[in-house]
Amino acid sequence: MDGVYVYFVTFIIVDWLPIFINPEPINIIIDSLRFCIIEKHLRVYAYVIMPNHIHLVAFDANFSNSRLQKTLSEFRRFTGHRLANYVDKNLSESLVKVCSSGALSDRTKQIWQQGWHAEGLVSERFLKQKVDYVHENPVRKGYVREPEHWMHSSAGFWFAGIESSIPIAEIIEEEE
Repeated sequence: MDGVYVYFVTFIIVDWLPIFINPEPINIIIDSLRFCIIEKHLRVYAYVIMPNHIHLVAFDANFSNSRLQKTLSEFRRFTGHRLANYVDKNLSESLVKVCSSGALSDRTKQIWQQGWHAEGLVSERFLKQKVDYVHENPVRKGYVREPEHWMHSSAGFWFAGIESSIPIAEIIEEEE
């Protein structure tokens, strides 16, 4: 999309399996996002890590959509391999089978559902709507009463000034 550089992105675990309930797989995501921020120019404006999916509002530091797409593809591939190893070593055989049954021709396991449901945030109103959606997700699911109480979210940063485990970037528009 021309003129759209900030995206709402969702990554979903295959069959909606609740993999992100222990620290190790959550840390795989956090460490990978930090790496992408430092080394690959990813910027994260808002995020939430739910038990079976992740939402990001993200953009490239230089607003390069091609680099953003490459970075997010590499993030998915890398975390998919790391999470597959985690599943093999730590989860029940039945969950391992679910990840193996949907495997594609180029891999033995499939962790992420295909696609990433990217939506270009074309207005400030749409951006606010998606950020609110991201932050309210744990509340809607009944995990917490207030968005900032969910540990793996940027809500604490935005609502209470709590340092986030993933560096949060503001979207700075160029002056006209």
